[in-house]
Amino acid sequence: MLALDELNVQKRLRGEDKTDYQQSLIQQYLHKSQGDLVLLEGPGDFSEGNLFDLSLLQMAEVLDAGVLLVSRYKSLVSVEALLAAKGRVGDRLIGVVINDIPVTQLEAVDTLLRPFLEQQGIPVLAMLPNSALLRSVSVGELVKQLKADVLCRNDRLDLLVESLAIGAMNVNSAVKYFRKRRNMAVVTGGDRVEIQQAALETSTQCLILTGQLPPPPFILSRAEELEIPILSVDLDTLTTVEIVDRTFGQVRLHEPIKVQCIRQLMSEHFDIDRLLSKLGLTPAAALS
Repeated sequence: MLALDELNVQKRLRGEDKTDYQQSLIQQYLHKSQGDLVLLEGPGDFSEGNLFDLSLLQMAEVLDAGVLLVSRYKSLVSVEALLAAKGRVGDRLIGVVINDIPVTQLEAVDTLLRPFLEQQGIPVLAMLPNSALLRSVSVGELVKQLKADVLCRNDRLDLLVESLAIGAMNVNSAVKYFRKRRNMAVVTGGDRVEIQQAALETSTQCLILTGQLPPPPFILSRAEELEIPILSVDLDTLTTVEIVDRTFGQVRLHEPIKVQCIRQLMSEHFDIDRLLSKLGLTPAAALS
């Protein structure tokens, strides 16, 4: 496994790392390719991995492999990136999966984008709607990223956070704001007791208190009763929010409920028979 981090990049640039990663990939691939179908996860974009001769196109070429692209939907303008990808991947392109589509955009993608891509020789094998559950992060992951102290309910760090709210307004506005959200993490000052109290009475998965000011005993008691963890961080609100936002962008799929959600989405929206057909396989062969 090769991590694309600063240390490994420095070693490669200095000439300290002379590993032939393509040859290593071939050896690993040959060792594992005993079945009818081998799935290999590629880099996140076309530039990633070039320094180590492991870009998407380089991997596909050296392994003589087809490419299934997964593209996060942003708007109908996403068609530009998919057309460009088709131009670069060429005949190796098996198809695309359009991911993270807002429910309100599904019809437009199905009636406009999908037919157009098919006409351009780009098979659309799945259109996956976005999911707040899949984007969620556990309270435990927030504790790790924020280096936070857990003030209560250390046993409920498995709770999943789907959204972030900042408690910087007056309490009346905060209550209205909180009631519109669900399964949220609320970031507020340790001295904003009225905001903390309002958050505990809405759909809050954890309280994140900045300034290292401890909450009063009645807040801790209520949080214990409601099984809501309270975290304390030695950070300002802006930095805390930036770290939480970044954590949402690095979602991990360790939780069984997320795996179950993915299975359901794939069974409902992914055309597995069409994929197998393009690979020259039958469902029976793929399961053997």
